[in-house]
Amino acid sequence: MGVVIMHNVVSVDGFIADKNDGVGPLHDWYFSGDTQLTKTGAGGGDYDHSQGGGGFKLSRVSAAYVQPVWDSIGVIVMGRHQFDLVNGWEGQPPAGDHVVVVSHRPKPEGWHPGAPYHFVDGVKAAIEKAQELAGDRVVAVSAGEVGGQILAAGLVDEVAMDVAPVVFGSGKRFFGSFDGQQLLEDPHMVIQGNRVLHLRFKVRR
Repeated sequence: MGVVIMHNVVSVDGFIADKNDGVGPLHDWYFSGDTQLTKTGAGGGDYDHSQGGGGFKLSRVSAAYVQPVWDSIGVIVMGRHQFDLVNGWEGQPPAGDHVVVVSHRPKPEGWHPGAPYHFVDGVKAAIEKAQELAGDRVVAVSAGEVGGQILAAGLVDEVAMDVAPVVFGSGKRFFGSFDGQQLLEDPHMVIQGNRVLHLRFKVRR
């Protein structure tokens, strides 16, 4: 069974977006390098991001870290709010072969009927479905409210943070409304990219 990794880009004060869901300069490092990322999940080929017209282009250091991470993902787990914000990437997972959406509402009627998206009511059921679909590949959980709930349920194995050098002051928290205490192990990965610091921590059991 693959590991469950909670991930997002985050400001140094712990926010993944401002209160209006704007990411500001958080993702600038995705487009400021000279190394193109490729998508290896369903559909294959280069993953073309609409911003900037050239897809993800990272520094070589960041690309050497991010590409294997993307390649290892089998399933993405996200909340309904994020799904609505990006319209489910128009039915094309940016990594992996499936997306599991935690939602009390069903898939929008007529929305990309053949897309490999699964709508599940509840975080425990979502992780069970994701692990069933992923096999021994990684289940990537988007940080935020749903990610915080999955952490609180004891279902996260690792926390991965791409820390951008910006202070937001307020906004959407990496761990959502999680207000407990969870010890992490010392980081087993610390990689300094261009305008980003890649960190990975195992969750202490």
